[in-house]
Amino acid sequence: MMRTSLWLYILLLACGCGEQTEQKKVEQKQAAPDPHSGHMKSSGGSSKYVDQVNSGEIKEDTLKGSPRKISMSNVGDVHVHITYSSPGVKGRTIWGGLVPYDQVWVAGAHKATSVNINGDIEVEGKTIPAGTYAFFAIPGKTYWVLILNKNYEQHLTDDYDAAQDVVRIKVKPQAVALTPRLIYAVEELSSNKGLINLQWEKIKVSLPFTIHHSTK
Repeated sequence: MMRTSLWLYILLLACGCGEQTEQKKVEQKQAAPDPHSGHMKSSGGSSKYVDQVNSGEIKEDTLKGSPRKISMSNVGDVHVHITYSSPGVKGRTIWGGLVPYDQVWVAGAHKATSVNINGDIEVEGKTIPAGTYAFFAIPGKTYWVLILNKNYEQHLTDDYDAAQDVVRIKVKPQAVALTPRLIYAVEELSSNKGLINLQWEKIKVSLPFTIHHSTK
């Protein structure tokens, strides 16, 4: 009788442990953070403010500084994730004024704009391996030079080194309606072609890229 009771006790303990283990797994899964939640939280209300100013919902841009903002999307089977700071026009002369012509510009404000790609892309025939890059620009009156550089961990262009460039391309700026706050967008043209768009004041420039072996 004692032996039977002992076996029943052991069996109950085993079942209880199994249930606790499964419950723990469920709790851990529920507690696991969304990989993008931290990014969205970090940009917070200031990011929404940028959108409201650009849409005209907020009529006067009174926010000081350049809030951090994120733009991301998939092109084919590659995820493109851009983190940047968004300065405002606020009545200033931007091109040839606040942002000089023919000089390397951080293409944002504060910390260098970073572009993360989780798969290889191709820009003007050159393969850019998966990774994170700084996005710089050299604005000009008739054309711009857009740059992807290996050193994305830098303030403004303080540590910019052209030897770290992975690609440079010349593009023609497009005239657009007034965009009070700088924004980036990832645009999918097809399952294997996309654009990284930068738009601010009355100018828009685009860096075209291609995805190979897309599975989308």
